[in-house]
Parts: sequence; C-alpha cells; structure tokens
Amino acid sequence: MEVADILSRDCTRSAVPCTSKKRALEIISELAAQHLNISSQQLFDCLLAREKMGSTGIGNGIAIPHGRISDDNKATAVLLTFAEPVEFDAIDNQPVGLVFALLVPEQECKQHLKTLSLIAEKLSNKQVCKQLRQAGSDDELYQIMISA
Repeated sequence: MEVADILSRDCTRSAVPCTSKKRALEIISELAAQHLNISSQQLFDCLLAREKMGSTGIGNGIAIPHGRISDDNKATAVLLTFAEPVEFDAIDNQPVGLVFALLVPEQECKQHLKTLSLIAEKLSNKQVCKQLRQAGSDDELYQIMISA
C-alpha cells in the first residue's frame, strides 16, 4: 500500500493552530469523518482509547495516532503539522509538531501493521521530516509525503 492510497489532499493540513493532544485528536477525527461512515465523535473515542494504552508520540517531534474502524470503511490517513508543537506525552518527552494518523478497518490488521511500519520508516528520514515541517501549504505537505 502506498501513502497516496490512504492519504488525500483534504486530509492534509499544514501549520494547524493547535494547543493540546486532545485538540489534535479532535482535528484528526473531524477531517477523517468526511471520508468515513463514522462520526467524528466515534473516531475521537477510538483514537483516545488507543492513546490511553500508551502514547503514539514516537519521539523526535512525531506522533502516529492510529485506531481500528468498522470494516465497511477504507483505510484513511490524516497528516498534520502544527503551527507550534504540542505536548503529546511522547516517549522522549518532546512536544510534537508532525502527526500522521491512521485509521484502518478491523479486518485489515496485517495491512495495518505494514502501513504503520511504512509510515514510521518514512518519518524516520530526517530530511523528509525537515521538508514536511517546512511545507508552506497543505498541497506542498501532501506532495512531499506521497513522494517521500
């Protein structure tokens, strides 16, 4: 699966004003709900439940929130950069400014793990992360991510 298969331009936002982890999860839920047969509140609850198991802040200012959704939906991603980094309870205790969220149908567990691995690999590239953080528009952010 390629990033372009799950990430759309309208689920990509650059320099989003955000003040908390909770608000970040709300923004993700609102954007993803436009593509799924699930309410933004249900998506928020799903993401929040996963965060309660342990933060998805993977360090270096990056978080990869994720959750499982009903099987009548397709895998969907949301990519955000924040205007200012926010506290995210990351493993390195650093604030997060780059978020790639992934919502995957229950029955696609193996694909979910492969996709998470692909995203983590892309975001481990410091040059890619630098370009993503410097993106001046939603479209530029989208283009960088799908071509990385």
